[in-house]
Amino acid sequence: MFSSLKKAFWLFGIAVLFLILFLPGYTKLQELKDKNRDLEDRFKKVAIENYLLQEELKRAANDPVYQEKIAREKMGVVRKGEIPVKIISEEQ
Repeated sequence: MFSSLKKAFWLFGIAVLFLILFLPGYTKLQELKDKNRDLEDRFKKVAIENYLLQEELKRAANDPVYQEKIAREKMGVVRKGEIPVKIISEEQ
């Protein structure tokens, strides 16, 4: 009986030792996996945004109608003879 109790104590001691040695490493591994997953998601979002911006740039370089739209909306350009009108809301 004493021998089996001693054996169980040693097995418990070895199990605790393994937990002490490997648990911090396992926890760090899980943290790094989570961080990697988050970075992969962020990379995918940035890649999509980059693709959309490149498509808009191609369109702006090759489409004169789109160029005019950008010039009118973002830069306030008007054609010769047009009178620019700016509508200001009451909140402003």
